Amino acid sequence: MENYLSELFVRDLVKLKDELLKFNNEANIWKTINGITNPAGVLTKHILGNLNHTIGAIVGKNGYIRNREHEFTIEPEPRANLISTIELTIEVVKTTLNNLELAVLEEYYPLEMLGQNSTTFYLTFFYGHFNYHLGQINYLRRILEQ
Repeated sequence: MENYLSELFVRDLVKLKDELLKFNNEANIWKTINGITNPAGVLTKHILGNLNHTIGAIVGKNGYIRNREHEFTIEPEPRANLISTIELTIEVVKTTLNNLELAVLEEYYPLEMLGQNSTTFYLTFFYGHFNYHLGQINYLRRILEQ
């Protein structure tokens, strides 16, 4: 089943890849400015870990094991590695959400955080969370490379 959630997640994963490619100085992916804790590279690792966990492991039951602590370590890695992980995450999202029965979207989502229980609610919540961080990455890139 093709659904709007898959379309939106994939569209914005492509935007995430484009943001990383727009960094003229690859080292800036791992830098911040005063008052900002997480560089674009860390935010990218966090977005990808979150989507692989919440969509791949929980909804798709693909066996992905999240290492959230690692997502927040500032250990620079090549941009190409991040891009490759984005590409893999796009496939996880497509495979999971495009093959999902509509009824599953209203089923119980086992990661209760906000007093809600439907899969649709949490996928929508995680889409907003993703875009919050995507905006931070865009802002950091523009500030660091002006």
